[in-house]
Amino acid sequence: MNNNPEQKIMIKKIVKAFCLSVALAGLLSACSSTQKITTSVRTATEQLLITEAVMRSLPKQPDLPFPIPRGATVKLDITGISADKDVVKGIVAGWLGLHGYIVQDENASHRINIVVNSLGTELATTFFGIPPIQASLIPISLPELSLYKAENQSGYARFHFDIFELPSGRFLASSSPFLAGTFYNAYTVLLLFTFNKTDLGSVDISHR
Repeated sequence: MNNNPEQKIMIKKIVKAFCLSVALAGLLSACSSTQKITTSVRTATEQLLITEAVMRSLPKQPDLPFPIPRGATVKLDITGISADKDVVKGIVAGWLGLHGYIVQDENASHRINIVVNSLGTELATTFFGIPPIQASLIPISLPELSLYKAENQSGYARFHFDIFELPSGRFLASSSPFLAGTFYNAYTVLLLFTFNKTDLGSVDISHR
């Protein structure tokens, strides 16, 4: 039997390294997580932020300084660089109908051109912890470990109306800007504890 002390020390080191590797693999597997990636252009949260910002920007009072008589037929056009601008047109159409206007293209006495200046969301992230790590030599990955993480997402909408008389096309007036914002903030503390703050009402959406 070989009682070489150097071999015994080497064996102990190998056993110790193996045990640490097993423990680390078990810890990583316990901490692993899966994420669902949206298949839509925008996430559900982003869609809510945008649509809510548009709806909040429109005034609720029925008496508006509008150069169009109540009950008139109005044609709507929209312009802007945002790919989401059609949602503004739909919401404005409902808002005009609520205030007694008829929205259609045929036999319209006035045209409203909706000019979308800004429409979209912004995301700011504050993170303190260990970012996700993908090992290149061994097939072990380390997920994100967040001691503190804040994802602050905001939605903005700003647009105005240019109003024209039909069929002459005579320009009548421009409205004041319609402007509003919304927010949805998601927080993670000490890896496991998550909560959110939002002004979207009774909204409970698990953050990414």
